[in-house]
Amino acid sequence: MSARSLLMTVLGEFVLPSGEPAWTSDLLAVLNGSGVEEKSARQALSRMAADGWIAAEREGRRVRWRLTDQGRTMLSEGAQRIYSFGRERTRWDGRWLTVLATVPESRRELRHRLRTRLTWAGFGSPTPGVWVSPHASREAEAKQIVEGLGVDAFSFCGPYAGIGSERTLVEQAWHLGEVAAGYERFIADFAGLRPGPDEVLQAQIRLVHEWRRFPMLDPQLPLELLPPQWIGLRAANVFADLHRVWHAQAQERWTYS
Repeated sequence: MSARSLLMTVLGEFVLPSGEPAWTSDLLAVLNGSGVEEKSARQALSRMAADGWIAAEREGRRVRWRLTDQGRTMLSEGAQRIYSFGRERTRWDGRWLTVLATVPESRRELRHRLRTRLTWAGFGSPTPGVWVSPHASREAEAKQIVEGLGVDAFSFCGPYAGIGSERTLVEQAWHLGEVAAGYERFIADFAGLRPGPDEVLQAQIRLVHEWRRFPMLDPQLPLELLPPQWIGLRAANVFADLHRVWHAQAQERWTYS
């Protein structure tokens, strides 16, 4: 687990909801409890400050960190998706959204950014330059992504036609076997975990940090396109139940750390 990624988890789980700045010493101590060395933790703070997510406030020789407006917006959007992820499924209308967006091989950084953002939005790519989603309502999000990156693109929306099969399309666009294996590991790690009072803060951080990966991995396909008894539903319930049970005690530990 990288120092920066863990720091984002801590900021989103504890600093964002409290609205209060966090002392450097508290952040270093919590990250150290997750196995992050002090040097790496300080580097993560400096980099997030350079990116405009946090800003330092000095009181004498001590420093505390507050979220900037940019950081608060980014973490709020992430929290909304992470904490509600996986539990609610709307009825599918059978329509597919297709986005054609090609970036030259010579512009690898742009290709990576496009792939990262469309994947986060739940799109899959069955073949280079083609992105699909069974959620037609995400066209506005896709448009914002391609226009923000300056990528030329085209979009189409409609039901699946008669060539090939939807099952093959899903298999090529998304690696659901790998996603299911990730859910199985998550359940094995957390379903039976019962942390004591001194362990609950770190357990909550680890729980949220591990769950944060799944919105990027799982496209949240309609049930009609998923294997029977999809394990993601059980994993989402495990996360929600444990987060609720541990929440108050973890927040108290953070406040008085």
